[in-house]
Amino acid sequence: MTDSRYAAKPWVALLSDAQRAPIDPVDSLVHALRRAVAETPDRTFLAYFDGRLTYREVDELSDSVAGHLAARGLERGDRVAILLQNSPHFVLALLGAWKAGATVVPVNPMYKAGEVTHVLRDGEVAALICADRAWESYLRETAADSRVRIVLTGCELDFQTRNDARVLTFERLPQAADADDLTAVARAGHKAPEGRDPGPSDIALISYTSGTSGAPKGATNTHGNIMYNAERQRTGLGLPEAPVYFALAPLFHITGMVCQLGACLDSAGTLVLAYRFEAGVVLDAFAEHGPHYTVGPSTAFMALAAHPAVTRDHFASFRMISSGGAPVPPALVEKFRAGFGPYIRNGYGLTECTAPCASVPPGLEAPVDPASGTLAVGLPGPDTVVRIVDDLGAEVPFGEQGEIVVRGPQVVPGYWRRPDATAETFPDGELRTGDIGFMDTEGWLYVVDRKKDMINASGFKVWPREVEDVLYTHPAVREAAVVGVPDGYRGETVKAYISLRPGAEEDPDALAAYCRERLAAYKYPRQVEILPDLPKTASGKILRRELRTHAHDKQK
Repeated sequence: MTDSRYAAKPWVALLSDAQRAPIDPVDSLVHALRRAVAETPDRTFLAYFDGRLTYREVDELSDSVAGHLAARGLERGDRVAILLQNSPHFVLALLGAWKAGATVVPVNPMYKAGEVTHVLRDGEVAALICADRAWESYLRETAADSRVRIVLTGCELDFQTRNDARVLTFERLPQAADADDLTAVARAGHKAPEGRDPGPSDIALISYTSGTSGAPKGATNTHGNIMYNAERQRTGLGLPEAPVYFALAPLFHITGMVCQLGACLDSAGTLVLAYRFEAGVVLDAFAEHGPHYTVGPSTAFMALAAHPAVTRDHFASFRMISSGGAPVPPALVEKFRAGFGPYIRNGYGLTECTAPCASVPPGLEAPVDPASGTLAVGLPGPDTVVRIVDDLGAEVPFGEQGEIVVRGPQVVPGYWRRPDATAETFPDGELRTGDIGFMDTEGWLYVVDRKKDMINASGFKVWPREVEDVLYTHPAVREAAVVGVPDGYRGETVKAYISLRPGAEEDPDALAAYCRERLAAYKYPRQVEILPDLPKTASGKILRRELRTHAHDKQK
């Protein structure tokens, strides 16, 4: 790439000395934890409502989880699935699994049985750590059809006593006979096994993300990938010593994992957890803990701004706020700054590049493209090369649109046991994102569209075929096609077009409810329209692009 116009990295001139400086991260977050224990053992690491856990306590509790897993037969390189909300349980399970030498498979707690089944089978998962309610309601049956042989369950009422009824709306269940209690295991005082510390090239996470066919693939985020982005966050954000992070993004998502948990731990800071997003709970936590940093989708900031109790004081402690996972409208950025003070800093990344590969650094504001009105998503880092290429892979000039491709130390080596998909998406180690964008001459990156059909609903990826496959199981459905349509709150929402079997009758709301029972909440179609026939090519392929145009025209 010596002759590449992008290899010159024009964006580096806009970065500060701290953002340009070389970094030397430790091998893994396990090593960062031990460094923090050695330097600040009694500093609060996790704050969960009125509960507090210090670095020393988290180290000891996660050691015990690791020792238990090893004693149960978990071997180095085995996969441990974690299906939990933002609570101390997630962090203890994660660190314990890594200390046992395992690879973690983070799973969205909103997944339904069929979605979890695919992850457990494809990842050949050996151990499952989940909420007690999920185990009793559907995961016991789901895990029975997999290689899972070790199960730990937890109740997120542990490690706090406030029991905020706005989010902690459940009761403690009796401990299952076929699962071990995560909290009891953590407090049992087991010793972590020796000789299993992870190295930078070891796979830390198998993060499932949808591919072009809609079948979820596991991106293999290494410990080195995580530590690079965590260290760049630590050195580049300009936060104070002992920073306080608020976990607005879910920890199972790569953004929450790296930009909140990873960066906080690497900084020996405090991570504030609040189980799941609820605007009033989040605002109360801001007032109580005075966080310096958070990152979340634009929809979360819309909800916070709309809360009747919100004031500027809730955001007074923040040094920086970032948004990722979904496009941020320029109007939202300005409205939020006018109302509450902070400037929301855009960011861009994918699971395959371990969260950010471009962001708006402190001290700068993202420009808006005058032609399209698109807000820039940021600048790449000093060790990252972002290029814009045409369909043949040739670079296009600055200002012209093409596919965004990324090369850098945060890019994963490939997909879990998918050599064909790896070769297609990572030719010569460079990530073909499938997103369409452009870069200006200063190095600002703009994302304007998607090359593929993926729908981005509140930062969550939804692939049409996955929803269509569910619709096709309904006895009344003859044809189904799913597209993304603009939504003022979610960015995009899912719309399904249906043609019915001859003689069949069905209500659109009933079809949406049918999907809601079988898919995660962000995936089911909020809009269903029944047509006599769906548009097709001469070969019989349904034309999604015509349906997408139809949907946009109806919204005008």
